Amino acid sequence: MNWNSRILPLQYLFIFGLIFIFFSNPVFSQNENKPNILIIFTDDQGYHDVSYYGTQDLNTPNIDALRADGMRFDYFYTNSPVCAPTRASLMTGRYPDRVGVPGLIRFKPEDNWGFLDPSAVLLPAKLKDAGYHTAHIGKWNLGLTSPNLPNQKGFDLFHGWLEDMMEDYVDKRRNGFNYMRLNEQEIDPAGHATDLFSQWAVDYIESREDEEDPFFLYLAYNAPHFPVQPPKEYLDRVKARDPNLPDRRANLIALIEHMDDGIGQVIKTLKETGQYENTLIIFTSDNGGHLPDMANNGDLRDGKQSMYEGGLRVPMVAVWPGKIKAGSTSSQINTTMDVYPTLVELTGLDQRDDMDGRSFMNTLLGNESPESRELYFVRREGGIRYGGKAYHALRLGDWKLLQNSPYQPLELYNLKDDPREQHDLAKEQPEKVQELNRLLMKHIQAGGQVPWQRSKEK
Repeated sequence: MNWNSRILPLQYLFIFGLIFIFFSNPVFSQNENKPNILIIFTDDQGYHDVSYYGTQDLNTPNIDALRADGMRFDYFYTNSPVCAPTRASLMTGRYPDRVGVPGLIRFKPEDNWGFLDPSAVLLPAKLKDAGYHTAHIGKWNLGLTSPNLPNQKGFDLFHGWLEDMMEDYVDKRRNGFNYMRLNEQEIDPAGHATDLFSQWAVDYIESREDEEDPFFLYLAYNAPHFPVQPPKEYLDRVKARDPNLPDRRANLIALIEHMDDGIGQVIKTLKETGQYENTLIIFTSDNGGHLPDMANNGDLRDGKQSMYEGGLRVPMVAVWPGKIKAGSTSSQINTTMDVYPTLVELTGLDQRDDMDGRSFMNTLLGNESPESRELYFVRREGGIRYGGKAYHALRLGDWKLLQNSPYQPLELYNLKDDPREQHDLAKEQPEKVQELNRLLMKHIQAGGQVPWQRSKEK
């Protein structure tokens, strides 16, 4: 045999091998092989405060259009009934108390119940390993100073609000301080916060039109969190459409519809720049709707701040044209912390060993994996009602154990038989209470190992 004839194929194999390694490496993969990622995260939006569920008194055509183009998740849970812990889970893929955020992060030390573990590897930092340009527009609420500012945690661009809530959507202040930033520079832009965040998202998407690297955009609205302050023209439109609506409900609807219009502008920009077809979009909320503002949580019990279903279950839609079946629905139980490992799998990165969440990538692609697992929920808060203590819930299969304040007894519900949580079975099923409480205590112990407060931020 001619040895040259044997060497030539070996050379080809070597070259092909190098090409395979080059293009299979996430950092070097081409843009068309990695979708852009857009997470739209709203604040206190009720489970049925979207018209795609048939809610009659409000119109969310742009959110509905996302639902029509993608998959609706009917059993999507947040990791806490309030915002900062859920945002910590979104950004870390972990239970919130295991990264130091069992409660809200606030400016005043006496009212602060969380401090993000500085060693936590956040989602934008992870996605940068896959070649993504990363941007966060809107509400942060995971740290007010170094080392936990957005640009220090993996975002190439931060254009938004550091604190928890705004006391006014136009003046944009909290406790007299301005927390609006462009990266680490204080800014004071005029206009309604929702309009600003929508426009900044549009500007960012336009800036990425001709870039080769894919982008990750985390767009987190303050709306529809109180104070419920819609622009006058939106409120007038809602009242003209339905004069019999209570004022509180009319205001909330107007604020949501105003935000929906902003979301529409963002999606329109994706389409006009030719990026929509190659973008994975996740739309959801940080916790259930706020009942004092007349939020609509459907038939679920209670709302924001509560460990009942109305505080934890939220609307969720995922869109990826050509990959996720349009108009599809999933009954799989997923949580906010599952987004991180899902996006890690999507981008071909290695999963972190410390993840509490699990990927639902197979579900997005139409291969639902319904296996059960235990899910743990936590919130710590101050004041007379909570006293700085934490309260919890745990779901395993159809069973849910909860304590809705630190001073109330444990309650037990079978969600399959009693989805509205009307019949407490704790006294009838003491063995089940014991079983779930043993699991719950292990989660509480794990969270207790992580500091969530320090006396002074440097």
